[in-house]
Amino acid sequence: MKLDPLVAGLVLLAALMHASWNAVVKSDPERLISFGVIMLAGAVMGLILAPFVPFPTAVAWPYLIGSMIVHNLYYFYLLRAYAHGDLSHVYPIARGLGPLLVALFSGAVVGELLNLREVAGVVLVSIGITSLALAKGLPRGAEWRPTVYAVITGITIAAYTVIDGLGARLSGNALSYIVWLNILEGPWVMVAAIWQRKRAVLPYLRVYWWRGAAGGVVATIGYGIAIWALSLGAMAHVAALRETSVLFATLMGTFLLRESFGLRRVFAALLVVAGLLAMNLNFGF
Repeated sequence: MKLDPLVAGLVLLAALMHASWNAVVKSDPERLISFGVIMLAGAVMGLILAPFVPFPTAVAWPYLIGSMIVHNLYYFYLLRAYAHGDLSHVYPIARGLGPLLVALFSGAVVGELLNLREVAGVVLVSIGITSLALAKGLPRGAEWRPTVYAVITGITIAAYTVIDGLGARLSGNALSYIVWLNILEGPWVMVAAIWQRKRAVLPYLRVYWWRGAAGGVVATIGYGIAIWALSLGAMAHVAALRETSVLFATLMGTFLLRESFGLRRVFAALLVVAGLLAMNLNFGF
């Protein structure tokens, strides 16, 4: 199942948005507070839109609750990974696991079986993305800590992708699902920030509130696009295309955060492109 070109283009935009707000969080010395503001901004957007969308149906609520729980686990492990590793190391590992795991889960759960060419594309994307993180070789000693956190983050990414794909489809209204997911998951990171960093919250908000607010708008729109696409197209295709965010994040890490970018990473990026072409273009076999 191929994606419509318009849908594919919007998913690519969502990928850029996702990399952007992750760069905002990684570059911020108060990551937990910044992340909390991002999530609150998404909840505020959800509350503004809630009167204009249908209330979620009963069948959607188990998926919304499940997604809220998994998303907060994802936020916890992502922040732990960023506390110990670079954006260009952590992000590719976490996002690289997603497409392959989603391909496996979507086949088992909803019967979205991929043909041989599409499987090869998913594998190429996953290898290429993971190779971006391992361009300097296997981690040693304490370097394994961010890698382990990133792997756990990748597992949560695959889990919420499948949950939200099913939930958005079964809800009958993808926009309603997106709005209420933002409302439900919005406050918890800020609650954790107030609990752990209560003395730093107000000083941070007085000066840098706009960073989190802008990141929240970008994050909310970006994932909203992704959920909408998941409700229309094959989960594995959407997941793989969305993970081109790794290329954007790698470039942001290089030019904005001054992280290294070598020839091995260029080759890994080419593998990603080849995999996406294999998954989303029909070559007649």
